[in-house]
Amino acid sequence: MTSPLRLDLFCRVIDNYGDAGVCWRLARQLANERGFRVRLWIDKPAVLQKICPDVVSEAVEQVVCGVGIRLWPSIFPAFPASDVPDVVVEGFGARLPESYVRLMAARQARPVWINLEYLSAESWVDESHLLASPQSWISLTKYFYFPGFTEKTGGLIREDGLIEARDHFQADRQNAVRFLSSLGVEAETEHFMVSLFCYPDAPVVSLLESFQRSRRKVLCLIPEGVASGAVRFFMGRDAVAGVRFSAGQLSLQILPMMEQNAYDYLLWSCDLNFVRGEDSFVRAQWAARPFVWHIYPQEEEVHLVKLEAFLDSYLADFSSENAERVKRFWHEWNAGKKQASLESMEEFGKILPQLKQHGRDWSKKMTARPDLASGLVRFINTLR
Repeated sequence: MTSPLRLDLFCRVIDNYGDAGVCWRLARQLANERGFRVRLWIDKPAVLQKICPDVVSEAVEQVVCGVGIRLWPSIFPAFPASDVPDVVVEGFGARLPESYVRLMAARQARPVWINLEYLSAESWVDESHLLASPQSWISLTKYFYFPGFTEKTGGLIREDGLIEARDHFQADRQNAVRFLSSLGVEAETEHFMVSLFCYPDAPVVSLLESFQRSRRKVLCLIPEGVASGAVRFFMGRDAVAGVRFSAGQLSLQILPMMEQNAYDYLLWSCDLNFVRGEDSFVRAQWAARPFVWHIYPQEEEVHLVKLEAFLDSYLADFSSENAERVKRFWHEWNAGKKQASLESMEEFGKILPQLKQHGRDWSKKMTARPDLASGLVRFINTLR
């Protein structure tokens, strides 16, 4: 019997819960499904604790869900070269401490060094995936690993059994009602359920006002801390967990921040999901329901290029007229303005039945490709 490979995954938290969320999912999957001995170095364990309550935010070292979690301090601790693992993964270009890299080079069997990049549907990703980058200052080579939506990329994070679990849950609408009841939410099967997870500059008030005037009953569920200023303005009270507010056809409830598995259930429960960043963006696709993505804003609006690239891929098999409706609303949602046009929201709402079927078709298409962890392990094995 060979010993399991050791792997260090480094994560710097930049995009709120997104960086930590992706790295935590990958760390757990590599440890529990692929047999690695995983150590996750993270600079803000308190953020990780929000999505995994078993994490002790003040602990320097701990083991949770089969993953060793280490605080990544500003002054990196010294340890022997023998403690350097077989594989080192930089999450999203997190710059490794120089002292650690020198230990990597001093190891007799050099570790596999991988930079896990951000997810993008841009065409250049296909050519950049798995490229080698020999380091000029030290005798090591780093490889770029890109998640993505095509067969030429590294795929998407998808745990074993995820799709089967989703299908079982969504087969009975009462599962959603029971799950929401466990969160203290009174829901009815006839409610049109919406989850809202976005950055502060989304036109949240316009959206909520449209739900208020809807022809059907809408239940909107918002995690605490999400667009709290806009939600407070709309309700006229603080947006804290447990608060429920009703106006017209809209019932709105503030949810406590929840751990990752529960968030999946929330996405599976809802008829429409607003998501942000990278982690919830991918989970919304596995939910196989209509969704709207609020992409992380970048300087010079380069994020809008990434947004358009995904829309072109996602909507390639959708009718051109309906695709334009989706694009119009998504771009308004990402325009950084406090208002969105009533027309674009209404046009988007009209095609939700078609988007529901499209969501299932897209999920099947992505499921037919290898998941990110499986592809990553195969690539690691080719370099050892």
